[in-house]
Amino acid sequence: MSEIAHKYIVMSGKGGVGKSSVAANLAVWLSTKGKQVGLLDADIHGPSVPKLLAVDDRKLASDDGHRVQPIEYSENLRVMSIGFMLSSDSEAVIWRGPMKHNLIQQFVQNVDWGRLDYLVVDCPPGTGDEPLSVIQVLGGADGAVVVTTPQEMAAIDVRKCLTFCRQVNLPVLGIIENMSGFICPHCSKRSDIFAGHSGEQMAEDFHVPFLGCIPIDPALGAASDRGKPFVTLAPESATVQALQHAFEPLLNS
Repeated sequence: MSEIAHKYIVMSGKGGVGKSSVAANLAVWLSTKGKQVGLLDADIHGPSVPKLLAVDDRKLASDDGHRVQPIEYSENLRVMSIGFMLSSDSEAVIWRGPMKHNLIQQFVQNVDWGRLDYLVVDCPPGTGDEPLSVIQVLGGADGAVVVTTPQEMAAIDVRKCLTFCRQVNLPVLGIIENMSGFICPHCSKRSDIFAGHSGEQMAEDFHVPFLGCIPIDPALGAASDRGKPFVTLAPESATVQALQHAFEPLLNS
């Protein structure tokens, strides 16, 4: 851990808010800035990172010292996920808490990450075993990036995540409101698909930074399915510009 300068945990108390997509795009964006980056997928039951980066056909290897080698996505981005250990996309991981903790510990301590400027950890939804294990094993993190969507139904669960961070003394680096409106590519008019603006309100209520709103873009979903990080594909799009704006404060944290 002493060779990792910054450790970011991407969290949400709610599933389906695009948290893994935000984590993957953040890691790729940091790597495009010339930083050495690691991306750790801590979602044991639903690992998404290998598919998001189109490395889901790769398998892990170890060196002579039996340290696991992370998958190299690019020259300065390395990835680790239980997805690399499964025989197929349909294989279910049916584990209790202690086994999940042990795996996360191995992913952090027995993986040859090398020297990193940033380690981005994609945590599963909720405030249970995995986030607790990540915080414990990392031995301290710079903080959490919390992802939500605009509607109040998401905010109810995401607020629990913010309370969790406060209770375990994990700083909140900021809140990102994903799927925040749709900007028509033809007329540039904005339409709110989901009602509400929960991200900005939560940031105000919990006195933490609000990193910004990320509009819905159908091309982002298509890019994710193809394993192409959207942040590198369409720099002129409003969604990519919003992602970059949200990520900028994290580059200097």
